[in-house]
Amino acid sequence: MPALQPNPGNSAGAGSFDAVVVGAGFAGMYMLHRLRESGFSVRVYEQGDGVGGTWYWNRYPGARCDVESMQYSYSFSDELQQEWDWSERYAPQPEILKYANHVADRFDLRRDIQFSTRVEAAVFDERANEWSVTTSDGKIVTARFVILATGCLSNARMPDIKGLGDFRGKVYHTGHWPHEPVDFTGLRVAVIGTGSSGIQSVPVIAEQASQLTVFQRTANFSIPARNAALTPEERQAFRDNYAEIRRFAREEARNGIYTEMPDRGALEDGDNERRARYEARWERGGLTFMAVYNDLALDKAANDTAADFVREKIAEIVKDPETAKLLQPYSHPIGTKRICIDSDYFAAFNRPNVALVDIKANPIEEIVPNGVRAGGKTYEVDALVLATGFDAMTGSVAKIDIRGRNGQTLNQKWAEGPRTYLGLMSHGFPNLFVITGPGSPSVLSNMIVSIEQHVDWIADCVAWMRARGLEAMEANRDAEDNWVAHVNEVAHGTLYPQANSWYMGANIPGKPQIFMPYIGGVGVYRQICNEVAAKGSEGFAMTAAAPQQRAAS
Repeated sequence: MPALQPNPGNSAGAGSFDAVVVGAGFAGMYMLHRLRESGFSVRVYEQGDGVGGTWYWNRYPGARCDVESMQYSYSFSDELQQEWDWSERYAPQPEILKYANHVADRFDLRRDIQFSTRVEAAVFDERANEWSVTTSDGKIVTARFVILATGCLSNARMPDIKGLGDFRGKVYHTGHWPHEPVDFTGLRVAVIGTGSSGIQSVPVIAEQASQLTVFQRTANFSIPARNAALTPEERQAFRDNYAEIRRFAREEARNGIYTEMPDRGALEDGDNERRARYEARWERGGLTFMAVYNDLALDKAANDTAADFVREKIAEIVKDPETAKLLQPYSHPIGTKRICIDSDYFAAFNRPNVALVDIKANPIEEIVPNGVRAGGKTYEVDALVLATGFDAMTGSVAKIDIRGRNGQTLNQKWAEGPRTYLGLMSHGFPNLFVITGPGSPSVLSNMIVSIEQHVDWIADCVAWMRARGLEAMEANRDAEDNWVAHVNEVAHGTLYPQANSWYMGANIPGKPQIFMPYIGGVGVYRQICNEVAAKGSEGFAMTAAAPQQRAAS
């Protein structure tokens, strides 16, 4: 493959590209747009038959984003953010998917995306400094760069429950929901799992089902969303201030969300003042509940004040004391698992057709043809909803046979936990980039903010390489080791590792439990990445193009 040259016309049918991008969600679409703007030839492969990534797959009842829609949107085009009208404070899945399709059409992205195609393998050729990529249609293409935009929450985790295949009714997974509407009217339904998808779907299913049985292993904290229609005035207020909102989210916010910054710790206020602050945030709703004080993620005593408040709220809402007690989380500090937001989740358990089963005390023994057997009792159901989450952050990458230097697979290297430099690259795998990978803020942040930051950094990086006649880039082992140590050091300065969460890989049996995202904050992380780039890609080893290739350029 010759040295990279500006190439405004992408030859979609060719077998050689400057870059192959895996995934056409929000990361893959923006990566395609940026690379194409810079004149690189790009091919995107997408497993689904449409764009949208996690919003293409997650169509379960009640699915919506937990970041406010005016902020969960691209910022790279001011025209786009000024023209798109979000209808609700928290956009529902169909509207987010509609937005993704609008972006694909507005920027003419589909011509360089091959849908219904999985990337099965990617093998690095050390002599040519390029990747050989095999797809599910049996074709092989080559590319200088492979960019994994596979998403953090897109690899649905199917639970290993005895007898699941013998169930006579319909089985649904929230992360792989049918594209046609599912009607539970008059049916007895079981929901297994009470993470975010379970918490969002339960109130909706409860309105349809004749009987809904919710199987809970671990109670989770959830804050009311207080979702509502957006008024034209609310939308315009955001648009008029977008420049500052976006700057703040990128540079100052820890999680990429524009909100007022706390100026004190929880224990600096008296009981009455503290409760008033929590009440105000509870009434406002949303993820910013955790931003009321600056030490809730750092100090257990401070955290307890917020956790106790939410537990009290659950007890106020849920009328049956035993059910309320089961729904009150005690296994982890509040916020150390991604906090959920809901619309009447706890109130759903006041309905006469909704029951809660504690499977920590009464584990699921097996699925029988007509229901679920737990704690020696059979619960007869007509449909199963598996709200069992994802193999987060690494699961979608692990499904690809990626082989770097000396034939080493990425799965072999990551067997004891993912190792990256900046969450962007892994030593031994040149020219392989990961967008919002482990070791970056990723799932601890507004994903769109982190996606845009990574895409911009990668696009600038490959353009910088092209301008200098460089054809390979690889993370140094020492830089990677130091970064992994830093990620863990920062994590263990907080309360986060105290939770058995999917941040740690704890929901996947046998997966090493290592805190995967970088908790140092979106603004701090961006500054680190910018400084690395300013120092000539410090921590990365570069390989120049061969003399004959430079001459050809």
